[in-house]
Amino acid sequence: MATSPSQTELNRQRVSRETMVGTPLRIGGPRVAMVYPSPYRVAMSSLGYQWLLIQLRNAGLQAERVLLPDDVANERRMRQVPRSLETETPLSHFPILAVSLAYEMELGGLVELLQLAGIPVLAKDRGPHDPVILLGGPLTFSNPLPASPFVDAMLLGEADETCMPAIRSLFDTDSRQSWLDAVEKLPGAFIPERHGTVLPAVAKATDSLLPARSGILSPDTELANMFMLEGERGCHRQCSFCVMRRSTNGGMRLVSPERVLSFIPDEAKKVGLVGAAISDHPKLVDVLETLVETGRGIGVSSLRADRVARRPQIAALLRKSGARTLTVASDAASQRLRRTISKGTTEKQLIECAKIAGSVGFETLKVYMMVGLPDEQQEDYDELIDFTRRLSTHIKVALGVAPFVAKRHTPLDGTPFAGIKPVDKALKYIKNGLRGSRAELRSASARWAWAEYQLAQGGPEAGLAVLDAVNAGGRFADYKRAFNEINVETMRPWAFEKAAK
Repeated sequence: MATSPSQTELNRQRVSRETMVGTPLRIGGPRVAMVYPSPYRVAMSSLGYQWLLIQLRNAGLQAERVLLPDDVANERRMRQVPRSLETETPLSHFPILAVSLAYEMELGGLVELLQLAGIPVLAKDRGPHDPVILLGGPLTFSNPLPASPFVDAMLLGEADETCMPAIRSLFDTDSRQSWLDAVEKLPGAFIPERHGTVLPAVAKATDSLLPARSGILSPDTELANMFMLEGERGCHRQCSFCVMRRSTNGGMRLVSPERVLSFIPDEAKKVGLVGAAISDHPKLVDVLETLVETGRGIGVSSLRADRVARRPQIAALLRKSGARTLTVASDAASQRLRRTISKGTTEKQLIECAKIAGSVGFETLKVYMMVGLPDEQQEDYDELIDFTRRLSTHIKVALGVAPFVAKRHTPLDGTPFAGIKPVDKALKYIKNGLRGSRAELRSASARWAWAEYQLAQGGPEAGLAVLDAVNAGGRFADYKRAFNEINVETMRPWAFEKAAK
């Protein structure tokens, strides 16, 4: 009977299939584990993670990847410890762990990694022979407080310029406290044991460092063998639900087409242009035309319906590059709700996108949106159903629906979660309303969105609840119980909602 390969063997196979387009590992520099608390397929799809890995290697550090195993339960049964992909060094043998945290629910993955490695999970329990933990990543733009019990220091915001000096200073100081003294001086530095729950302003990297770009191509990721790089950073729009809105780090910062194209290696047959508002780049069509002329496949994030409607060449060029699905966002069920969240997209623009997508040969129009927004009514769902049906007369529609989760540092910060049962009821109503059409509903879990909400709005005690949930088995019922047992008095007054609601 055949047995599944071990995680170590899986990692060896994956590394053997990688193509290095950035700085390779150099043995001999100060050692740092670049930790991503999700499995390989997700981790190596993260542009920010890859970019900082290459930045550290460029600075002479021996930066190695350590990722969450594909099957944590099996690794625990087999008493296997997490090891680096490059040299198979146990995680606990590194002096510093640089953790990239993108989403709230990945905090459970960090707890599992530390437990598998035999590293005390709570910072207060670690001694001088344990690694120190430095955390950064996209989540630091909204609410990193639930992670604070587990880490020694954080770098909030853009860590392009702060990550390297924060790590290198560990090797230039003689104690953990002197290292924290050095880190504390950096922009965006947050030291939980010193700062409590008072967060500093997020750091902003200088534009000269842009664009972030891939260092490794892999067939084993969500975006197989795609070379990713930024066409811009930030956003100039004012959507009230979004962390990366105009007021964050100077809004939209453009990278010139010449600079974008200059970094694309010959080995890259597929290119992903990344940015919160990449379709707002005034020279996007020029970049796409050049890439299509070279015969490369193209992926573009965050297409805005108004831009595609106004510049149909975007859709035509993407289809010419081999894309089969055109993705846009409506973000709310009705025009009324879109106005309340400062989303400028209109039905007319979405219909035009559908017509364009169908005319140039796309198979599917994927439309992202949310349910559970403030003041959402039955009439909004009826409008969504009617409109989606009309949309599907032009092209097959995949309606991607996620429950709304309010984020810190946005105008909708503190908005209560709509409730698991109401969200499930709305999703069922929409699904039934679309029966018989060419529209398919693809929805995220209301239960796990509720758990995400507790972390998005909670403080350090929410992180401790994650620890309790993981120790209890990591099922939703464990998270529900752990969050519901938190002392309401210690949380933000609007952050706590019983899962039973």
